[in-house]
Amino acid sequence: MPNKKTAKPVKYIFIVGGVISGVGKGITCASIGRILIGKGYNVSAIKIDPYINLDAGTMNPVEHGEVFITEDGDETDQDIGNYERFLNRDIHRDNYMTTGRVYQTVINRERNLEYGGRCVQVVPDIPNEVIIRIKAAAKNDKAEIMLIEIGGTVGEYENLLFLEAARMMHLAEPENVLFIMVSYLPVPSIIGEMKTKPTQHAVRALNSAGIQPDFIVARSVAAIDAPRRRKLATFCNIREDDVISAPDIDSIYDVPLNFEKDNLGERILKKFDLPGKKKDLLDWRKLVDKIKSAKKQVNIGLVGKYFSTGDFTLADSYISVIEAIKHAGAANNLKPVLHWINAEDVEKQGIRILKKLDGIIVPQGWGSRGAEGKIKTIKYARENKVPYFGLCYGMQMAVIEFARNVLGLAGANSEEVDPETADPVIHIMPGQKELIAKKQYGGTIRLGGWPCKIVAGTHLAAAYSKYGKKGIISERHRHRYEFNNDYREQYAKAGLRVAGVSPDGKIVEAIEITEHPFFIGTQFHPEYISRPLDPHPLFVEFIRVCGKLK
Repeated sequence: MPNKKTAKPVKYIFIVGGVISGVGKGITCASIGRILIGKGYNVSAIKIDPYINLDAGTMNPVEHGEVFITEDGDETDQDIGNYERFLNRDIHRDNYMTTGRVYQTVINRERNLEYGGRCVQVVPDIPNEVIIRIKAAAKNDKAEIMLIEIGGTVGEYENLLFLEAARMMHLAEPENVLFIMVSYLPVPSIIGEMKTKPTQHAVRALNSAGIQPDFIVARSVAAIDAPRRRKLATFCNIREDDVISAPDIDSIYDVPLNFEKDNLGERILKKFDLPGKKKDLLDWRKLVDKIKSAKKQVNIGLVGKYFSTGDFTLADSYISVIEAIKHAGAANNLKPVLHWINAEDVEKQGIRILKKLDGIIVPQGWGSRGAEGKIKTIKYARENKVPYFGLCYGMQMAVIEFARNVLGLAGANSEEVDPETADPVIHIMPGQKELIAKKQYGGTIRLGGWPCKIVAGTHLAAAYSKYGKKGIISERHRHRYEFNNDYREQYAKAGLRVAGVSPDGKIVEAIEITEHPFFIGTQFHPEYISRPLDPHPLFVEFIRVCGKLK
């Protein structure tokens, strides 16, 4: 009887940070994945967040960035979105890990006597649970190579147990585990020289956890030069050609191509003793060329409220929307120019700050702050035939604006903003009031992929049909409030049309004004499933109309 073919062991690459956070570990991880996919391997990725939170759902988006929603309904870190966009695959709940989740699982197992009555200890039981989760995710994804990004930077107390898990995995199977440190090399303006010393200290901190990096990705404002490579090689105990240059660039989609200048993909495969099945980044190179070659600009206003932290303006709160706009721009050979507009500034300054825009998006949001500015913005777009795209909260605000200024319901509002409103055109979903009363906020809203039935004869249907999508499609959700069906007939008579519904017809998923060049609001989040090699039809159509009317 012939022997069964032995399965090849999964290869694991841990990506850790040095010196400072926020320099691109997530994009580095996603880019390495893209390169290895181009070489013929099935690649997936895991994000480890060191927070005690069970998920990212209750985190402030200004502090932590966007909450990304997976198809199976997990509220995750924004880097999961980067993985999906670069790897062009769904990333699931099993691929997102927090300290809170790990500890909760270990405690539940202890309560269930799954440890056989022995003392349960931080080490080795917490690292062992981390390893169990990593291997389970790799198995579920049928990954040949699994990338694991550990959030934060080395030397942080909260990362130690995850680094310990990585060390234990490397000890058990050294031929199957690699480490990549993404570290920042500052160029102080008063000195004018790239400094390697902070990275040297970061590597020593990693060494103290029992780990030696195989590669250093040298993030900086400029490409690393030969003298700095030699220093890092000498003092960090790696080869010079294992120092990978990662200078600031205009587009994140350039990163895989930039890494390949240093043959990162081939070097990884060589260390794993793996053959390069093929070398194909042609589709990615075409994408980057399209982004760079676009000359005609369209001015897109993003009217939100999660922009500022202290004296600084951040874009991370809306990263999926921003990337979906870029994907759509490339598809239309247009160059979107984003304008950050605080909804509260519209309240104070009026609509004059909207005059230069070719299209307007009101993205996701919560609460009452800035709501009136968004409503003023939508009124301007509706009356002046400016293409408008409302995402989740942006759809709800469009429904309120139409009620007030077309239906004549002056006090119309959302129950989220005004629980006592006489005309709750947006009201809370069934079952949510009880959850709020119990203060059960985390993970309790409508989450993940849900089916939507497209209404024929709408702009929505026309946009989807161009990409071969008809009838029922799946889109991702994250909301607690919804369109109030008691008002549906009034809206239809006045010209605001229901364009998408749940298969049973009870939940309004999308609205539009068909007599407008582009006025669509979706209760779902199309930005979550837009990818550079597969842009979302609604964003593509929105940007196309903006360019046409410019």
